[in-house]
Formats: sequence, structure tokens, C-alpha cells
Amino acid sequence: MRFFLDANILISVLNKEFPQYTYTSRILSMTEENKSVTLVTTNICLAIAFYFAEKKHGEVQAKKKIGLLVEHLDIADCGNREAISVMQNKKIHDFEDGLQYYAALHSNCNCIVSNDQDDFYFSDLPVYNAERFFRKYV
Repeated sequence: MRFFLDANILISVLNKEFPQYTYTSRILSMTEENKSVTLVTTNICLAIAFYFAEKKHGEVQAKKKIGLLVEHLDIADCGNREAISVMQNKKIHDFEDGLQYYAALHSNCNCIVSNDQDDFYFSDLPVYNAERFFRKYV
């Protein structure tokens, strides 16, 4: 199974943001326990997560944290195909959320994990917050 992780899930782990960290940290460890699970994100989500980690921990620590994080993630394409798809979908108002959605969709993810579920109101994929996802899959 393939699960897409939104930037806020990554930020929660990198910055140990409670109460979400209780769930998000265990979600990230899923690949160690279950080799049939692939966690997916985009370079955009990583850039957003780095920005917030750098603000809290400084550049050196943020780079170390991102480096550890990417060892557990598959990076989905987020390019021309996804941008065109967003522009063609009149239901999508937030371009960045649309990019994440189409990256997840085009990389065959089973769902999106985001603590901002409402951002994906247009999604045909199921969207779970970290706690709901944890209770369903972990």
C-alpha cells in the first residue's frame, strides 16, 4: 500500500509537535515494520517541512532531520503533469494542495494523510488526519 504524507505530517515529526507527534512518528515507522507499505511525499512537502524545521532547530539540524526523513520516503513526481491537472480542475482553489493531491493520485497512493483534511475537500482519494489513519492502518 502507498500512503501520501502531507507537509504538516512531516513538520509534526521534525518538530515533535504534540499531540500529533504521538501518531505521526509511529506512521513514519510503518515502513520498518511492514515492507509492503510505502510512504510517499513530494519535494514541495519536504521544502515546506525544512522551512519549519529550520526555524525551530537551525539549518544544520534541519538538514540532518530531513536527511533521516527521506530515507523512509518515496518522493513522488510533482511537475508539469500535476500542474496542468490542477489548472484544469475548477474545484481546486489552493494550487499547492492541488499539486500534492495530483502527486498522490499519479503515484497510485491509496490515501492522503494530512492534519488539514479540509484542504483536500475536492479529493477523490480518502483523506485521513494522523490519528484516524493511525487507528485504521497502524
